[in-house]
Amino acid sequence: MLSLLSGPAFAAPDYPFPATAIDNRAELDRAMPKLAGQVLADYADADRIRYLGNAARLQIVAGQYPQALASIEELRRLSPLGGPPQQRATMAQYEIYAASKQLQARERVDFDSAFRRSFQAAFGSMDDRASAIAMRGFGGDQFDPASQQQAVDAALSAQTGKPRIDRAAALALVRLYMIATVYGDFKAQAADLLAADDARRYLIQRDVAVRTPEGATVCALIVRQREAPARLPTLLNFTIYANASTMLNEARRSASNGYAGVTGLSRGKGCSPDKPVPYEHDGADAAALIDWIAAQDWSDGRVGMFGGSYEGFTQWATAKHRPKALKAMMPSVTGAPGIDVPMEGGIFYGFQHYWPFYVANNKTLDNAPYEDNARWRRMFRQWYVEGGAYRERDKLDGTTNVLYRRWLDHPDYDAYWQSMIPYRQEYGAIDIPVLTTTGYFDGAQIGALHHLREHYRYRPKAEHYLVVGPYDHFSGQRGTVVAGNSVRGYTVDPVAHIDIGQLRYQWFDYVFKGAPKPALLKDRINYEVMGANVWKHAPSLAAMGPRRLRLHFGAAREDGTWVLSEKQSKGVAPIVQTLNLAERGDVDRISPGGNAVDTVIDTVGSVVLVSEPFAQAVEYSGLFGGHLELKTNKRDLDLHVDLYELTAKGEYVELARYQSRLSYQGHPEYRRLLTPGRRERFDFSAGRLGSRQFQPGSRVVALLWPGKSPQDQINYGSGKDVSDETLADAGEPLRIEWLGGSWLEVPLAK
Repeated sequence: MLSLLSGPAFAAPDYPFPATAIDNRAELDRAMPKLAGQVLADYADADRIRYLGNAARLQIVAGQYPQALASIEELRRLSPLGGPPQQRATMAQYEIYAASKQLQARERVDFDSAFRRSFQAAFGSMDDRASAIAMRGFGGDQFDPASQQQAVDAALSAQTGKPRIDRAAALALVRLYMIATVYGDFKAQAADLLAADDARRYLIQRDVAVRTPEGATVCALIVRQREAPARLPTLLNFTIYANASTMLNEARRSASNGYAGVTGLSRGKGCSPDKPVPYEHDGADAAALIDWIAAQDWSDGRVGMFGGSYEGFTQWATAKHRPKALKAMMPSVTGAPGIDVPMEGGIFYGFQHYWPFYVANNKTLDNAPYEDNARWRRMFRQWYVEGGAYRERDKLDGTTNVLYRRWLDHPDYDAYWQSMIPYRQEYGAIDIPVLTTTGYFDGAQIGALHHLREHYRYRPKAEHYLVVGPYDHFSGQRGTVVAGNSVRGYTVDPVAHIDIGQLRYQWFDYVFKGAPKPALLKDRINYEVMGANVWKHAPSLAAMGPRRLRLHFGAAREDGTWVLSEKQSKGVAPIVQTLNLAERGDVDRISPGGNAVDTVIDTVGSVVLVSEPFAQAVEYSGLFGGHLELKTNKRDLDLHVDLYELTAKGEYVELARYQSRLSYQGHPEYRRLLTPGRRERFDFSAGRLGSRQFQPGSRVVALLWPGKSPQDQINYGSGKDVSDETLADAGEPLRIEWLGGSWLEVPLAK
């Protein structure tokens, strides 16, 4: 709900702010209520829900506690998402804080006493489902007062030498100050109060060690309602992210909805004495945990799995082993090792370099290396400038990355990767209901769709549903009720506001309790059309956009771009693209754009193709693809294709993208090198889909570019394993001739 602070409107441009408040806490505490009051006096917003969320926070900092409570109460009445549990839980931490401050002033008691009474009164009025949601707002790393104070200090440092603060900075500062103050004030006693409330509602078993048939140990957390029936279906979240508060939040929420809530950890995490290793053992270990769950006297023998990202991967990894008790899954923003992590299209990602330290350095999570951006920027930069082998890059950091090196030893989609998730016909054996969620702006969408497409391919009648909309990696597993209504600069249509947490329990109630199927699941593919503010439903991905508009590569345009035309032109000269792979003057270049909706995109090093404007509104929905014909002077190259809508107003809207090492050419299990100077043909279908209502005057814009950046692998085209190539392999500049037989194909609704 913090995202409610987006999009305010103000009458005043800026406000006075005392310089003494920047490095003096007492002065800051005196200045902030006044600043909040000034911002509040000017604040207006046509969106009443957003207004109330912002106003409540401003009122708390201004000391207007009764008004803050009134704003929160009205916000709950108006909130359309999540139903009564979510409404009651909304801003519960701020409700309790404001009530505590009001009680403290009225009865002249200390804050701790007032907070305890307010907490007990608020949680005493909540049922288990509301309290489980409300508890998420009281803990976790994201609410650590020390880190929040650092954020306040950073915002204050930006005001150095400025006698006034502009409206956007003022609102941001008030927000950060409020969070640091609220959580700092109740941190000392919140944990004990939460534990006491848990104790009266639930039976909680921590650090339950379960032995696997392989002799390993996995650690589990189990939460059940005290008043629950003797035997329950179980919802399992199996994860490598050993964060105690998140684990309890997920298991508690499942318990509050009438299930046995279990969080299982990858071997080596938590109470497991083994060594943590991502991906390699999760399927077998989670299957063993499911067998153990089914044998417990509180289990009715049925288990469902849920979770996002890595936890989506663990579901498919488990299904590969087909444990008898696994009856349903709900994977979100799902990873697929070897398909989208740590490489995609055969191209290894640089950001995956430091992730193994985060998850495998200890029994919990090692935040220090994961958050040390300066360290990794130095390593990336030095490697790029020096041009050494990608495989040896960790030597520049001084810490050998054993896991990442192991992954680099498997550049093909070979038996190592195939052993982790279902492979080919193994998808056909998965006969349980599945609900997948992802987003158009989710970096892991390709993994989610890989599992979906393979499941359909090998089990055509699979009961497998997809929910997809304008969400990113976070909102694609949580929904907008948590993530907010803005995604990378795109404002989500009202109809696309959903609570995926609520959808989770609707889904499992449908599978396990005979409840109606969630209303959103009207067909296999359920997708929101951006800009049209409507959900649509189709029996297949292809049925989203049955009209395939073929756009041929055409002649050069006066602005340095090239034509995409519905008519193929004869005798058009090839588009010649060159790139000096050895050049390093761009090491510190800052790319323009980057938002999902932007007025500029980064076209450096790209061939830019532009269609004619559409005369009428059209709907782009589905997966784009293409047929490329080219000649090159290298034995290999990496290709990226980015697709945008260019609106009549001059805004670029991100639609989808594709990337692949051309030597894989649609078969990631082995390489087939190119022949320099020979005409090559390459057909592709993107692994990421989109849906967008184009208005009259919109155009399709496509960017074709080979990869070269300080982060990711650089394919120099020698034909060697790309991880072993160095700057010495660059040779002459890369030259690509895009030939006249090339075209892109975009999916349009009828």
